[in-house]
Amino acid sequence: MKKILTLSLMFCALTLCMVLSASAMEKFNVWPDTPPKYEEGQAIPVLEWWAPENKQSDACLIVAPGGAYMGVAYDYEGVPVRDYFLEKGVTVVMLRYRVPRPKNLPKHQSAWMDAQRAVRFVRAHAQEWGINPEKIGFMGFSAGGHLTLMTATTSQTSAYEPVDELDKVPCHVNFAIPVYPAYVLQDGADGTNAGRGNDADFVPDFAFDEKTPPMCLFHGDGDGYSSMGSVKVYHKLRTMNIPAEIHVYALANHAFRNCKPDDPMMFWKDRAYAWMKVMNLL
Repeated sequence: MKKILTLSLMFCALTLCMVLSASAMEKFNVWPDTPPKYEEGQAIPVLEWWAPENKQSDACLIVAPGGAYMGVAYDYEGVPVRDYFLEKGVTVVMLRYRVPRPKNLPKHQSAWMDAQRAVRFVRAHAQEWGINPEKIGFMGFSAGGHLTLMTATTSQTSAYEPVDELDKVPCHVNFAIPVYPAYVLQDGADGTNAGRGNDADFVPDFAFDEKTPPMCLFHGDGDGYSSMGSVKVYHKLRTMNIPAEIHVYALANHAFRNCKPDDPMMFWKDRAYAWMKVMNLL
């Protein structure tokens, strides 16, 4: 039994080494010094730049896992997406934004600051990293999905006062992929949707400004954070003549946790990749 366990651990370690060696990774602080409006106890925001071994695209995808703005579900939501798109030859930037929530600001304010700064950082390094500065996308899950919508729809509203020259770089993204976004509608502004989102209006967080990009949305119809939030975003984009695609999966709950590996919704990453092809991002 011990021999089997040892072999299993050796195999896992070897697999991890193979994944890490297949892609170059560098880690950067999002801010040059203490982040603006930083509150004691919050994590220092960092981003990880992952370069694919066999690069097939000049696009870059920034990924923000969820966690109710209290934590970051890096392993559950971040790693599978990172590895999928790296295998497809797409550059990935993993964003570890500030958590937990600030006590003296809106729940998303710290993370929104970090997201805008991260987009500027990526755009400023586009030539160095071999990416197109106008093919930067943002993908997020749950609270990270809300952050994706904040980043995509409010880039013309500054989340913080400039701290250095980098803040002169635009922070708009060129495409967005919100995955089961939370906190989209007023009846679920800080939790699940009390009225299932059927008759609720948007929270006041989103501006849907002139730099709002095309989006591909994914949600489960059994999610307590109602899929009607994603539907309403899709409808809003249509009224603005912004290309959009939406996938709502019957019975799937939040984070697709009730879904088996071979359920159709678990192939949503393939749908996202296909959409990126349709949008000429790859």
